Amino acid sequence: MRKKVIAVLLVICLIMSVIVSCSKSESAENTTAEGKASEKASAAAAENENATITFTDSAGHEVEVPKKITRIAPSGTMAQIVLFALAPDMFVGLSSKWDSNAEQYLSAQYYNLPVLGQFYGKGNLNLEEVAKADPQIIIDIGDSKPTIIEDMDNIMKQVGIPTIHVQATTDTMAEAYRMLGKLLGREKEAEILAQYCEEVKTKTQDIMKRVGESGKAGLLYCTGEDGLNVLAKGSFHAEIIDQVSNNLAVVKDISSKGTGNPVDMEQIVLWNPEVIIFAPDSIYDKTAQDKAWQELAAIKNGRCYEVPIGPYNWMGNPPSVNRYMGMIWITQLLYPEQAQYNVYDEAARYYKLFYHCQLTEDQYKALVANSLLAVKK
Repeated sequence: MRKKVIAVLLVICLIMSVIVSCSKSESAENTTAEGKASEKASAAAAENENATITFTDSAGHEVEVPKKITRIAPSGTMAQIVLFALAPDMFVGLSSKWDSNAEQYLSAQYYNLPVLGQFYGKGNLNLEEVAKADPQIIIDIGDSKPTIIEDMDNIMKQVGIPTIHVQATTDTMAEAYRMLGKLLGREKEAEILAQYCEEVKTKTQDIMKRVGESGKAGLLYCTGEDGLNVLAKGSFHAEIIDQVSNNLAVVKDISSKGTGNPVDMEQIVLWNPEVIIFAPDSIYDKTAQDKAWQELAAIKNGRCYEVPIGPYNWMGNPPSVNRYMGMIWITQLLYPEQAQYNVYDEAARYYKLFYHCQLTEDQYKALVANSLLAVKK
């Protein structure tokens, strides 16, 4: 009997040994399989990170760019404002520091980004900061100049980073967003912005049809510390002004600069505008004490206004997506019966879309204090 018991125990031990051995073998096989799967996943991730595609930009320039883009740098201020609406989380740096008044509208993580400098033209490019920020791509946005391909190639040679150009004017901004949406994998978000641009542009055109050519206000847009620069009729920076008013600033040798053409007070008196729009940081606050300005019909009738600014001038400088908010503002200012906007609601919508900011009523009132809230009843 005892021998039988011992025999049974030996059989049981043998079985248990086989089970444990199989278990260890299976566990080892599973561990190996898991390790191989992990290695494959890591390799695939690395491959995806390094994968590239050929992107054809607005200039017809074919550039090898990362397939998955998560780190971008704007080439200049215009690119900065356009891209910020679509992909602020992808920014690794700014082309120029935000104005101090922008801080109240922007999240600190965006306001305090490092300044890389201007890539385009005679910019203050900081190569050390560019290297530290390590963008995957540099994006230039604006009007397509004849030298644009050469310019983009020069940037790529200088910094060794893929650089592309996207054409963006008031007429083409919607398509610019659609192109950027495909490039950055943000097609849904880009379509919302594109439709917004198309909507505001179309409504502005409809308002001006109701106003008619004969109903347009005779207007000057004055810039500079003394107010003696004007945005000339036919200039790029006066595009919206020309569309919504009778721009009286007809000059020779139209300036392409955002500061406009210098003129003298005698010329402004001769034009004698019905309405004067002053750029931010001009002399809006001083005209009431200046005898020369007091001779003008616009000043006498209280029809001089200051363009809202924050984070950017609503009418331009840079002449970018901020001008869509400017279209809403200026048509309501000049033609309230035809426009009939609730400008606070429109501003809140714009700031949410383009600055990712919840605009308060107090912020809005501060923005339009010298324009819509200064309009005489």
